[in-house]
Amino acid sequence: MVEEIRAHKEEAIFVYQWPVRVWHWVQVFAILALGITGYLIGSPLPSLSGEASDHFFFGTIRYIHFVAAWILIVGFVFRVYWAFVGNSHAREIFLPPVWRRRFWGGVWHEILWYAMIAKEPKKYTGHNPLAVLAMHVLYVWGTIFMIVTGLALYGEGTGMGSWQYEWFSSWVIPLFGQSQDVHTWHHLGMWVIVVFVIIHVYVAVREDIMSRQSIISSMISGWRMFKDDRPADDEDLRLD
Repeated sequence: MVEEIRAHKEEAIFVYQWPVRVWHWVQVFAILALGITGYLIGSPLPSLSGEASDHFFFGTIRYIHFVAAWILIVGFVFRVYWAFVGNSHAREIFLPPVWRRRFWGGVWHEILWYAMIAKEPKKYTGHNPLAVLAMHVLYVWGTIFMIVTGLALYGEGTGMGSWQYEWFSSWVIPLFGQSQDVHTWHHLGMWVIVVFVIIHVYVAVREDIMSRQSIISSMISGWRMFKDDRPADDEDLRLD
């Protein structure tokens, strides 16, 4: 008996421009540094022995936290700018088409797919609808929240008269009640982002293994690779 051999199709579509890819990996290391140093700031290690003036360990931790924070802020501002001048995929996480029924249908399908209920993944050149929604809510607005509360706390150190104090501390701290409340919410925001990053990495690895398209390598090369036995459905490939 002759075994039927099905043709194997491969297709590559350029998705992520180099500024988006560079921004992504710079933000990875900035968030990693912020998470580690932020945890140590909120839960300091036991005091070092000896004369306090001989050590600057905690000062170094705060310095790394502040440098990483400025890198994140500059990177986020650049990313907003690139959403306007880049290709359509650069705008996905900032403008999820929540007014379209097909978008929510895609969100529901992805929920079923991640829950192991849907049998087949759909094909998207950029992020799938659930990823777009999650990144918009948790990354975009989560980052804005962390920047605003972080600058408010930073303004306490720079003091009255500084732009950080005037633009952020002067209204953010009274809005939350007191400085310690801002510290608490900023710390909780860190844990939200940590959980988001863990899920983000898990989903990316899972999709690389189980779906019909490359995920992780796309953020390195910029190209989305499709491996499929059937033609791509244009309805699935477009979010806009």
